[in-house]
Amino acid sequence: MARLKVYYDGACPRCVADRRRYEKFQTRSDDSVEWVDISDQEEQLRAAGIDPYLALTELHVQDSQGRIHRELDAYILLMSRTPALRPLAWLLGLPGLKPILAWCYRRSVLRRLRREGRL
Repeated sequence: MARLKVYYDGACPRCVADRRRYEKFQTRSDDSVEWVDISDQEEQLRAAGIDPYLALTELHVQDSQGRIHRELDAYILLMSRTPALRPLAWLLGLPGLKPILAWCYRRSVLRRLRREGRL
């Protein structure tokens, strides 16, 4: 399976919990997903072509060809690799639902960051 690099906010308890949940759904323990904590990694993010502010406000996943997928597209790519999460990935990608979910996602992340004083 092609390797993914997932850039996530390790200072966010929900993000860390989401990572653990994803790992529990994986059908086999392999190294096809590399988790990269973005905390204090501005230079590494810039080197990968990722804006540090956007990395804080959106999930970013880099595929094996080096392309960066953001926000819900990143979640869809990640979830589609795990059989138990594929139906959810499909649901997230529905044309009528995706923009609504993206708006809700952005709003909740910005609210969390403001509450934490990190925005």
